[in-house]
Amino acid sequence: MESLGKIYHKYTFITINGDQELSGEYHVFNDFLGNFLSKLPAKFPNFGLEILNVAAEYDRAYPHVNYTADNLDTHSVHMFVAKEGLQAEFRLFDDSQIIASALAGK
Repeated sequence: MESLGKIYHKYTFITINGDQELSGEYHVFNDFLGNFLSKLPAKFPNFGLEILNVAAEYDRAYPHVNYTADNLDTHSVHMFVAKEGLQAEFRLFDDSQIIASALAGK
């Protein structure tokens, strides 16, 4: 995680869409790490992420990804915005109903 943290701008802003327990806004990488990333193994056993395609233009990249876990199989689009050569903004556009159902164990 230390290596991952090095690509984030010191004022990075991360948004997880939807209305489920991991949704919200995270400010700085350590907030995202402690309140989102660190929870993934328990919330989504055997979590995996596969990048299917990436589109990029100017300072933005849009990976199309597939998430899998014991309780999850869905697609998502992410948006990264670069500033000063680092990731300054990160937004996840998930199907929040599928994520909420997986979190609820459905």
